[in-house]
Amino acid sequence: MVVLFLQGPPGVFARTIADSLEKRGVKTLRINLSAGDWMGWHDRRCTSYRGSLKSWPDWLRVYIEKNKVTHIVYYADRVPYHVAAAEVGAKAGATCLTFENGYLRPDWITLEYNGMSSHSMFPEDAELIRETGLQLPEIDRRPLYRYPFVNEAVNEVSYNMANVLFALAFPGYVRDKLYHPFIDYLSNIPRMALAGRRNRRAYHVIDDIISTSLPYYVFPLQLQSDYQLRYNSQYDHIADASEEVIASFKKNAPSAARLVFKVHPLDNGMEPWSRILSKIAKKHGVKKRVLLVDGGNLQQLLKNASGALTINSTTGLHALRVGCPTKVLGIALYDIDGLTCQRSLDEFWREGTPPDQELLDALERLLAASIQVKGCFYTSEGRHAAAEEMAERIISDSVNLPNALCKYPPRLEKAQARNITTSFSEQVRSRGKMERWTHVWRG
Repeated sequence: MVVLFLQGPPGVFARTIADSLEKRGVKTLRINLSAGDWMGWHDRRCTSYRGSLKSWPDWLRVYIEKNKVTHIVYYADRVPYHVAAAEVGAKAGATCLTFENGYLRPDWITLEYNGMSSHSMFPEDAELIRETGLQLPEIDRRPLYRYPFVNEAVNEVSYNMANVLFALAFPGYVRDKLYHPFIDYLSNIPRMALAGRRNRRAYHVIDDIISTSLPYYVFPLQLQSDYQLRYNSQYDHIADASEEVIASFKKNAPSAARLVFKVHPLDNGMEPWSRILSKIAKKHGVKKRVLLVDGGNLQQLLKNASGALTINSTTGLHALRVGCPTKVLGIALYDIDGLTCQRSLDEFWREGTPPDQELLDALERLLAASIQVKGCFYTSEGRHAAAEEMAERIISDSVNLPNALCKYPPRLEKAQARNITTSFSEQVRSRGKMERWTHVWRG
């Protein structure tokens, strides 16, 4: 067995998994694509690739053959380099595994075959999930690996600034970031300085929304830079989804209902959501019925809502847990008949149904047993706990087991029907589209 690691989360987590595999006699390799990669891991196992994105698949094909690679492990499956690796690896007969922040977070990491969302091999058959999941043990939901946000922030900033400051060391590297790191991080300073004031105001607004006893729907906004949004939905910009939702809300929601958008807690402030949403709401004649909340408690909003909407965020799972009817607009693993609303968006406002809690319990048990690993990226204890378990699953070939490994990604056909980018060649052709649309909406 020869396990090749590509990019991991900022920090040393990928190296920790490799060390756990090496202790068990498995050979591990690593390809560094950028200065940030090199900073987190640069020992004898590492090779640096400094060529172009376009040349990457051919170079990787030769590398895999030369080193007899049997497994490829990568973080964030839709990053262009990893999309190419999945395609090249599959043709070479290698097992491709991806990992990410967990569906059951905090304290969980996702590890699954092939990819996530559109490319996930996890089943979407409700009866199979119910039958399998309910036979599994209850989930250990104890928060064992808490860490301050600064742990994550230091790793993130160090990684991305290294890629900027030492860009000449990897001249062919293409950052898969919507914003330049300098601009991104600087824009967070005023957001952080005013966070307390925004939260106080948001709590008052949420209390007012709930106290009126009028029906309302919640649309928690994702980060515009979220790669899941870019590569697992049909939208070029969150504003496109927002306009679709507001137009449908105007025509089909109860006349007394309101639509509440909530800004993501880690939003950097670069997207002027207030101006964007106000412009769209005014265009459709519902400016007084569309509200924006920046801060406060999302759980409190969801508990009292008539429904929730999401593109493909894990906040959809939070909505399901409190029994809130939920509509998924993009591609999400949990978008399953019996859990989320399978009717059209126009029908959702009046015919959204609450989730089947037994099915939700079965889904989460199956997730925990098959593609979730207890641990975290940003504490030593959490890293080592997760790395040990991930190493065991890789060696025993038990990823996606028991009973959560389909022969074909069951959501891929739906993604392709919506013209969602699914291949490396499509990604290369479409690069820059997101940036253009972002500038249009800001204007």
